[in-house]
Amino acid sequence: MNVTESEFNYLKEQLTTRMIQILVEEQGYELEAAFDKIYTSPIYEKLSDARTGLFFQSPRYVLSFL
Repeated sequence: MNVTESEFNYLKEQLTTRMIQILVEEQGYELEAAFDKIYTSPIYEKLSDARTGLFFQSPRYVLSFL
């Protein structure tokens, strides 16, 4: 499926926000630690590549790769 760059960035950021929220609310991470866990992970690098299609997946599915 083709999406524009702005659509991709929006979807990626929405997914990332939800993943951070899950880490904080359900797994007990401090906010800063959750940000660090996501943004420094190899999975975020893959999420940032539109060709992987990860931005269309659920946040829990993507978190399962951490």
